[in-house]
Amino acid sequence: MVFLNRIYTRSGDNGETSLGDGSRVVKTDPRIIAYGGTDELNAVIGLALTQGIPAPYAGWLEEIQHDLFDLSADLCIPEGADIGGVTPLRVTAGQTERLETQIDEVTAGLQPLTSFILPGGSPASAWLHLARTVCRRVEIDVIALASATEINSQVAIYLNRLSDLLFVLARACNDSGRADILWKPGKSRTPGGE
Repeated sequence: MVFLNRIYTRSGDNGETSLGDGSRVVKTDPRIIAYGGTDELNAVIGLALTQGIPAPYAGWLEEIQHDLFDLSADLCIPEGADIGGVTPLRVTAGQTERLETQIDEVTAGLQPLTSFILPGGSPASAWLHLARTVCRRVEIDVIALASATEINSQVAIYLNRLSDLLFVLARACNDSGRADILWKPGKSRTPGGE
C-alpha cells in the first residue's frame, strides 16, 4: 500500500531523488529518465481516454495505465537490490502476451494498409498516435538504460508491443482505418523541385 500524506519533501531540491531501494541518484540518471517517460506516457493515455474511446478499448487502456505503474515500479528498483526481503514488482511476459492478443483482435477488423498514415483523423486517434510516439521514445530510453545496467528484459518488450497496440487502436478510432489520413509521398513538392 502506498501512503502519500505529504506531496513535497524538499529532498529533491538539490537535483537528486531516491530509487525504490533508498539509494540516491541525480534526476538526470538514465533510470529516472526511463521511468519519468513512463509517467508521461501514462498521462498521454489518460488524455486519450477523455476522447470517447469505445469499449472494450477504453478498458484495455485503463488496464495498461496500471501496467505502466508496474513498469515504473520495476524500473525504480535496480535488479538485485535489497529492499528488506520484499520481492520487487516486475513486468511479466504474460502482460506482453495480453497486448499481443489485443493487437491481433484489433488488426482483424482494420482496413488493410496501403500507405503509411499521418497521425490525426479523430481526436481519439490523434491522442493515441501521440501516445505511440511517446511510447517509442520511452522504449529507446529503457534500451539506453539496459545498455548501462541490468534491468528486467520484459520492460522493453512490453513497451515495444504497447506501441504496436497504440498504433492499431489509433486506426480503430479512425473508423477501423477508413478515416486514416494516408501519406502522399512528395505531395508538397513544387514542380521540378527536390
